[in-house]
Amino acid sequence: TWDEALELVASKLANYGKDEVAVISSAKCTNEENYVAQKFARVVLGTNNIDHCARLCHAPTVAGLVQCFGSGAMTNSINEISNAACILAIGTNTTEAHPIIGLEVKRAVRKGAKLIVANPREIDLVRLADLWLRHKPGTDVALLMGMMRVIVDEGWLDSSFVDERCENFDAFRESLKNFDLDFVERITGVPGNKIAEAARIYATNKPSSLLYAMGITQHSHGTDNVIATANLAMLTGNIGKPSTGVNPLRGQNNVQGACDLGALPDVYTGYQAVADPAIRGKFEAAWGCSLPSSPGLPITEIIPAAYEGEIKALYLIGENPALSEPDAGHAREALKKLEFFVVQDIFLTETAQLADVVLPGATFAEKDGTVTNTERRVQPVRKAIEPIGNSRPDWWITGQIAQRMGSKGFDFAHPSQIMEEIANLTPSYGGIAYSRLDNGGLQWPCPTQDHPGTPILHTKQFTRGKGRFAPLDYKPPMELPDDDYPLMLTTGRSLYHFHTGTMTRKVKGLNILRGEGLVEINPEDASALGITDGEMVKVVSRRGEIEAKAKVTEVSPRGVVFMTFHFAESPANLLTNSALDPVSKIPEYKVCAVRIERKGR
Repeated sequence: TWDEALELVASKLANYGKDEVAVISSAKCTNEENYVAQKFARVVLGTNNIDHCARLCHAPTVAGLVQCFGSGAMTNSINEISNAACILAIGTNTTEAHPIIGLEVKRAVRKGAKLIVANPREIDLVRLADLWLRHKPGTDVALLMGMMRVIVDEGWLDSSFVDERCENFDAFRESLKNFDLDFVERITGVPGNKIAEAARIYATNKPSSLLYAMGITQHSHGTDNVIATANLAMLTGNIGKPSTGVNPLRGQNNVQGACDLGALPDVYTGYQAVADPAIRGKFEAAWGCSLPSSPGLPITEIIPAAYEGEIKALYLIGENPALSEPDAGHAREALKKLEFFVVQDIFLTETAQLADVVLPGATFAEKDGTVTNTERRVQPVRKAIEPIGNSRPDWWITGQIAQRMGSKGFDFAHPSQIMEEIANLTPSYGGIAYSRLDNGGLQWPCPTQDHPGTPILHTKQFTRGKGRFAPLDYKPPMELPDDDYPLMLTTGRSLYHFHTGTMTRKVKGLNILRGEGLVEINPEDASALGITDGEMVKVVSRRGEIEAKAKVTEVSPRGVVFMTFHFAESPANLLTNSALDPVSKIPEYKVCAVRIERKGR
């Protein structure tokens, strides 16, 4: 029964010290549920060891854009993209991973916008592009700094914007000296004249909008990549105006909201730092307890700490690290070493099969709440049906465990009460209330009940005051091809499946459209290895090996192979490298060295 399960979880979790336990929350859950999960970790378990999968996708966005602009989110709105005069899409396969935003890009092109696509792979957007920069994976900083060097040398920068709205420009300009076009061409593999043309198109066709996704963030220098995009927008004055901006495309229904609501080890709601005594005092007063002062562990350190026996108990909500973590074989071993492992999910995932207790959560259609999308828009989720079977909403489950562990402040009767508490503690959500969300939602910052929301950030001044230019150096990926592993593997999504397939692999029609994982390989590489299209091959890295069907295609450049990570039968993340960006702690999913062998050899 629920009573038995909740009592068991509560009694077991109570046995662990604050440094022995962690909570992993979910970007598929509502804002209210993420708020309750982080409050549970901090108030009940006494730990800041709370994180979620944004660590694996947009952690560098928060780290990089906060440093430059003061706010780690999409600066503009989706409906502005179609009115841009130029779009630079770098590290985003927009039509496959963000198809609705892909339609906006197509609309802009039909209206005459110039489209620059920077991507190692010949993605669908390349067909529409005025210019395609096919750079080597992991060379984005060199490419963007090369463009900025040309913009400065040719005098295409927006000097008045730089002078009036920004700081630290001289140190940044000094760092451009290392990025002459000969060097950039050698590093990226893109001809210097194409880089110069991209610089001219972006700087002289205004307004210019920059879009990016995982191809920018999932690197051991992901934060530097994000900073480079911010530098470029500031340099040309393409920020704070309609149809401009730096626009990170978030990949899950609530990965923005889960960050906003404090499911992170170093901040409470609204990115308020746990290490700041005044902020901590505010939350202690509101929650009626004392709170830990030092930041906790991110996911990418929670899993290794479990392997080492330092984290002994884990409460995991709506995530599937057995397939989604880098070096997933190691992650599975770590999860097996936990003394007590609770998984709360809507299906019995590969991860849930390793758990001591599985708690059945409710889907989006079975509960009320809100989510915050990629353009910072807080939107209502309305209950359409009662929870199926024995499932319950995640906010209710977490609140019940908290109450059984003796904590006050978790007796919410409805998610609207949770949002009232969020609004009281979170300046950027201060004006968010259920009664205001019926006409398409509101974009934060929305500080008061009469505030209309904010479609464009940084219009008159940056959130941090002045925009900060940051000097950058080129750093290669942590693992490059060699004689033993001569190919580079990069990973991504298919249009037909979502993440580890927990939901989409249950849909018959989607499995007909794409029913298995493929290894996309360039014809020249395939020919050299004697591999034919459709043949089963073995892909081997330093961390593991998998089998999948080869797809011989010009979409992949020579020397680079591509896989999606949706398929448990050919789990690409058994191969990927867990090397981290030192700033944001994101793993380097986008580059690792592999070899491909014909099966039976």
